[in-house]
Amino acid sequence: MMSARHFLSLMDCTPEELLSVIRRGTELKDLRNRGVLFEPLKNRVLGMIFEKSSTRTRLSFEAGMIQLGGQAIFLSPRDTQLGRGEPIGDCAIVMSSMLDAVMIRTYAHSTLTEFAANSRVPVINGLSDDLHPCQLLADMQTFLEHRGSIQGKTVAWIGDGNNMCNSYIEAAIQFDFQLRVACPEGFEPNPQFLAQAGDRVKVVRDPKEAVTGAHLVSTDVWTSMGQEDETARRLQTFAPYQVNRELLDLAADDVLFMHCLPAHRGEEISLDLLDDPRAVAWDQAENRLHAQKALLEFLVAPAYRPA
Repeated sequence: MMSARHFLSLMDCTPEELLSVIRRGTELKDLRNRGVLFEPLKNRVLGMIFEKSSTRTRLSFEAGMIQLGGQAIFLSPRDTQLGRGEPIGDCAIVMSSMLDAVMIRTYAHSTLTEFAANSRVPVINGLSDDLHPCQLLADMQTFLEHRGSIQGKTVAWIGDGNNMCNSYIEAAIQFDFQLRVACPEGFEPNPQFLAQAGDRVKVVRDPKEAVTGAHLVSTDVWTSMGQEDETARRLQTFAPYQVNRELLDLAADDVLFMHCLPAHRGEEISLDLLDDPRAVAWDQAENRLHAQKALLEFLVAPAYRPA
């Protein structure tokens, strides 16, 4: 079986590779803005397996493949045997014999690792309960475009120690910045990721402490997919963790605010925060497209052209 490069986590690439992918994302964005046709993935097909619903992930991968000259096939749980109990490994062997890459958005991270272990083509993590590495590529590309290198800077994560927070911890290691996580007790990020990051990451209770002097402030919804039954309790627990203009005023003068969207205005952010000039959430959302195109170009070999 051919060994393929997978992207299940930011740790699957070297820091140099990650930097070159996000720089390439900016180049591909420029090509698209200038209307230049660039189709290195002609005749390539990406299979997209969704166990969780999605707006940005589906659109960005599907549009990205089409813009690169390839195609994408959308598979919901209703459309595959995976949803009916076919072993993941069996699915991976068959699907990877017909496709050039597979993107999976799932609950258990083990679904990804098991699929990747049996796949002969690259497997991309489009989000799992553990990690959301593609979002971090977009976030890092956005920071680079607005402020230059993030190396040595301070980043604040406010709210739930969820999959996004775990990916920010990995980004702190790979992009070499300091991360402060402010979360309520019992909602800390996975200790495994914290241990890996060592003294790059500090967990605090007070959002003010986390944000003070920060160059980037990021947050996410308080209730993630699959946690809807906890909404009322979470609203109460996380109320002191809302990011608003006053909180942002404690950060560095040139702070950027990011949110991976969808946003619940009036909950994790104040009603007006996305209109604040420091907020770059719309650029960040668009950069999912460009960063993932760069990732696809990096992982998927160009199509074979007969001599």
